[in-house]
Amino acid sequence: MLSHAAPTSWQGNLQPITKSEWNRERAAHLLERAGFGATPEEITRFAAMSPTQAVKTLVRYKSTPNPLPAFEHSGVHDAGLEPFATSRPAATDLARDTGESLGVKVKPEGNRRMQQVADRFLYWLRASRLESNRVGYWWANRMLTTRRPLEEKMTLFWHGHFATSEEKVRDYRKMLLQNELFRKHATGNFRTLMIAVAQDPAMLAYLDAAVNVKGAPNENFAREIMELFTMGVGNYSEQDIREAARAFTGWNYQGLKFVVNPNKHDNANKTLLGHTGNYDGVQVIDILLAQPVAAEFIAAKLYRYFVREELSPELQKELGNVLRKSNYEIAPFLEAVFVSRDFYSDASVATRIKPPVELVVATYRKLGLKTIPGIPDFNDLTESLGQKLLYPPNVAGWAHGKSWITPGLLLARGNFVYDTVFPPIAFVPTDRVPNQFYQIVPVAEKLAMGIDVTTATKPEGKEMSSMSMQGDRDEDFNTRLASYHAWRKAIEKVKPIPRAYAQLNLTGMVQQAGCKTTQQAVDYLLLRFLSVPIDSESRKKIAAMLQAELGTDDLSRAETYMEEALRTTLHVILSLPAYQLG
Repeated sequence: MLSHAAPTSWQGNLQPITKSEWNRERAAHLLERAGFGATPEEITRFAAMSPTQAVKTLVRYKSTPNPLPAFEHSGVHDAGLEPFATSRPAATDLARDTGESLGVKVKPEGNRRMQQVADRFLYWLRASRLESNRVGYWWANRMLTTRRPLEEKMTLFWHGHFATSEEKVRDYRKMLLQNELFRKHATGNFRTLMIAVAQDPAMLAYLDAAVNVKGAPNENFAREIMELFTMGVGNYSEQDIREAARAFTGWNYQGLKFVVNPNKHDNANKTLLGHTGNYDGVQVIDILLAQPVAAEFIAAKLYRYFVREELSPELQKELGNVLRKSNYEIAPFLEAVFVSRDFYSDASVATRIKPPVELVVATYRKLGLKTIPGIPDFNDLTESLGQKLLYPPNVAGWAHGKSWITPGLLLARGNFVYDTVFPPIAFVPTDRVPNQFYQIVPVAEKLAMGIDVTTATKPEGKEMSSMSMQGDRDEDFNTRLASYHAWRKAIEKVKPIPRAYAQLNLTGMVQQAGCKTTQQAVDYLLLRFLSVPIDSESRKKIAAMLQAELGTDDLSRAETYMEEALRTTLHVILSLPAYQLG
């Protein structure tokens, strides 16, 4: 079984471990933290390297071929949607005032003259959401199959650090571009990344760049760049925020491109953190990164994500110096952390609660899957566990550590494992029958029967007054009908997510590992999936359960029928509290 014992002096020690101190268990720990877990074959390959070589292979990954497919768009967007209205009322008001909105002209006469404007506005919201779910699947498959695991792990880290949500951005294309931006700069220079994020259309939309103009600066981005992106609370004043906001005035986007509107930019002097000048956004970023606390803040954020939550002020300062000396280059900083004795200390190994996305992807990876199963649905699944890609809860991103574990979430984690080894037969794909929409088929049937729009789209169980019904019949558009039309068109145009079950073969897995007895099979599964050793009594109980299911201790006698019992055993193992740690 696993044994992670390390000298107590390793904790907090950034000195590199030596070749003699490197072993299979430490290789497995590195692959767990710097990626999404590993198969036994991958662990064997990294264990044969020196620790420096293993770390360099993961961190300096750009020379590693990685032929993964680009995202395949469904073709749901067209130029007529731009500029997209800020709200449905804004879209229909524009149509009422000008006779056209979102590329749709108002009917010259007749009932519901602006119906297609409302349809079109809601269509894009629905289509962008469905396409965002496809981006989530595409990204999850990259995490599962990549030969550069740290590249995707860092992309996920930056997604939480520079948290931006499709919920507000409302354009999957911007979210996809941001995702590719994080990947491009994943282990590169933080200053370069910070400037790129400040000019990123998704971030500009999320933090209200459109209303950050000369004479009326919006403080959202200036506040978050100091509080969440570079320095942390307590290292700036409200006046610093106001001055920085002026420097970012006029920064905006047009379609998918960053633009600066000179007439909306404040060209007067600003005073920020003791410096005065006619600063723009890039100069503000340079002033922030010149503060000693900035390197310490970013280094601590990376450390807490990859190593452990607890961090002494002394170690934080030392880590900040490492990042500062590298001129904010992320790769050498990560190399220093991943090869350090502290990284392999008992305080660090198997003490991190796996975030939902990592838990799910790592489980699939250790199962040897080559694609993310479509059943259960990846997006719905990770959302039920507390983390849906492209939808962080707020600008602070996801909380980590113990926040991932509550009694309800622990049960949900166990249910995820069950639905993987025993996938549900009755499955309704939400990208084909969205649960946000009420009864698509009944509405269609009612309309086909000739029932009027107001009655056909009336919510079930809700009575409407005769005045409301008459008002609906005389209205410019019907919102409920628009929602029906929008979902129908979005589902028609957005490509479906592949819906395949996980292709498992646990019988072949334990046979390939050379297991002859139930105890050997259990020990192998524990070693393959857990980072934490469990007590011998629990091991024996699980083996006894498997033996009772098979009716024999000899796996060769149960070869033809042991798959179901092995799946039950794996469900028990992956439902253990120990499996939540990595």
